[in-house]
Amino acid sequence: MEIGVRILLAFLVSQVARIGGQEDGGHEGCAPGFQVKHYQVAFSGAFQKGQALIQVEFDDCVGNEDVKFEVSDPSFYVDGDLNLVPQRDVLQSRPFLFIHGLSAHADDMAQVEVTGLPVQSPHTLRGILGVGQTLPFRSKRSLLIPPMIVTENQRAPFPRKIGKSHVISTGRLGNHIFRLTGPGADQDPKGLFTIDIDTGEVSVSRSLDREVIDSYQLEVSTTDFAGNLVEGPATLVITVIDQNDNRPIFRETRHTGEVLEGSPPGTTVMTMTAFDADDPATNNAALRYNIVRQLPDKPSPNMFYIDAERGDIVTVISDKLLDRETLPTTTYELEIVAKDMAGSEVGLTGTATATITITDKNDHAPEFTHPLFEADVYEGSTGVVVNLTVDDRDDPDTGAWRAIYSIINGDPTLSFEIQTNPDNNEGMLSVAKPLDYEAAALHTLLIKVENEDALVPDVGYGPSSTATVHVTVLDINEGPIFFPDPLIVTRMENIPLGSFVASLNATDPDILQIQSIRYAVLRDPAGWLSVSPVTGTVNTSASLDRESPLVRDNKYTAVFIATDNGSPPATGTGSLVIHLEDYNDNAPYVVPSEAKVCEDAHDRNVAIVGVRDNDLPPNAAPFNIELGKQLGLDKTWKVTRVNSTHSQIMLLHSLKKANYQLPLLITDSGVPPLSNNTEVKIQVCVCQKNKMHCSSGHSHRASLLVLLATLLLALLCKYH
Repeated sequence: MEIGVRILLAFLVSQVARIGGQEDGGHEGCAPGFQVKHYQVAFSGAFQKGQALIQVEFDDCVGNEDVKFEVSDPSFYVDGDLNLVPQRDVLQSRPFLFIHGLSAHADDMAQVEVTGLPVQSPHTLRGILGVGQTLPFRSKRSLLIPPMIVTENQRAPFPRKIGKSHVISTGRLGNHIFRLTGPGADQDPKGLFTIDIDTGEVSVSRSLDREVIDSYQLEVSTTDFAGNLVEGPATLVITVIDQNDNRPIFRETRHTGEVLEGSPPGTTVMTMTAFDADDPATNNAALRYNIVRQLPDKPSPNMFYIDAERGDIVTVISDKLLDRETLPTTTYELEIVAKDMAGSEVGLTGTATATITITDKNDHAPEFTHPLFEADVYEGSTGVVVNLTVDDRDDPDTGAWRAIYSIINGDPTLSFEIQTNPDNNEGMLSVAKPLDYEAAALHTLLIKVENEDALVPDVGYGPSSTATVHVTVLDINEGPIFFPDPLIVTRMENIPLGSFVASLNATDPDILQIQSIRYAVLRDPAGWLSVSPVTGTVNTSASLDRESPLVRDNKYTAVFIATDNGSPPATGTGSLVIHLEDYNDNAPYVVPSEAKVCEDAHDRNVAIVGVRDNDLPPNAAPFNIELGKQLGLDKTWKVTRVNSTHSQIMLLHSLKKANYQLPLLITDSGVPPLSNNTEVKIQVCVCQKNKMHCSSGHSHRASLLVLLATLLLALLCKYH
């Protein structure tokens, strides 16, 4: 909206408000705004730049700080001395100027009439408005007309005339007609307003609702009968005046609030807020609140008060009477009425219910129902042994009621623990570590109870907030205990049968009783051990083998049981772990047991073989591999060590494609060393490019011997 439209609309509203204020009798003392509303200034051919034309009288009643002024014609402004001053040389002026004064404490309009203007043609909107032409081309500035008002909810008959624009002269040429355009005329909602094409009178055609649309901005123009624009368009603002046709409404019918017991008078509980769809600038939406009923009405029917304008509900009752434990109820309901028209008798009303809960504060310490609690428990057992009960007058299921228990004396070994039962607030005392009758037959504990929330300053914990618990330990026959458990010993494997392994040691914890203990084997996976029932001496009943699959990481584990002669008898178990040392009792062997070479001694004639030994160093590697003792083998084959565990077998000259069993002698490094006469299957293959064609037949030791004999004979003939 342009500046002129804003100022004209503000002027009309200020005049309506001023008239309404006069009808109400006004206010004594200072009235914020322009002290003089109408001014005149004479036009004598031109207004010179910087010339003070008039001085306006404006007072916001608090010193005129931060007052801002706006003039409908931007060629003028109001200076700090309240003078109306041209910003440039003005050769032509409008017949009326409007000044808008605005501050935090005032919002008002004044009108300045410019007299002595030259007579202009009344047949155009531009002439009617008195707008001069300061430039040789047509101005694009919008042409304005005063706004109109219409009251909502008017009744028939319709149409009703609401005003006539005084800026358009009726003395125009007879072939010009008025046109009204915009939302409410020829746009949705269509047909609300019409204009007399001859007189320019504007009418409303049906009842309006301000709460749907509170103002309309239309345009007035003149055209010839052919529809060609003659002048305009000029802006017409129609404001819908409010009627009190909406009741106050609470968004919710029930509202909830809380106030802590013992709160002092004047404590804010909650705020009630209702809404009125009427114009908030009028009394139609000025609400006042009131409490019309309190339930229950004890101990006082006026325990609460509501601020009539803000809707704040505050306490009135004294803090001593606002005691949750003595009030007849902890919940109060207030019926709240909101009335518009600032609470006058003709105002419309709306109602809602405020539910206020008196919340608890921790003003009562928990107290044990008994000063002494007793419990019996068998030694060696765990779990809950007794439930401690307390009374607390505060609100259940709140931090002021929920109990926290602690053991403050009598448990140096931390054998007990206490927790709160969330269902009934009782303290559940439990044995966390098994008790020993022989160590202590009676335990005396001192238990303290507190609340989750801290007590109010004037309340403390008394003697009833502590209690004594006697826990009596009942004796049972306990099983023997092995020590140490496990028992770890080191023995060499393969020691003779009946050799001593270990002595088991089990004692009976029932020191107040005289009992005997007997031993037995409970679990011996390999069946290697036996035990003396009386002394607990463990001997070998079979050879200990470190390489057995029942040995893990060189350790063999057996479990023994000890039984006393109590009634009933009690048992205990203990483990024996034997760390087995290695003995060189495993000969080495070749891996793999087969190898392939090519029949041509110059093409891939080498095979790699490895040696393994189930014993541990130093009874294993390094290994020595050599050819068997058969005569002439070294003329055809050669064995060379690669590393401590592998050797290579090389074919020295070509052999016929076949499978041969090559005898080898393998020796480990043990003391004494172990040797193994073994054979390796050598496949002599025909090799072509990257493929080896080997024989699938059986190995022939005889063929190898014949071959060796033939070679030997050939050598002998050569030297003879």
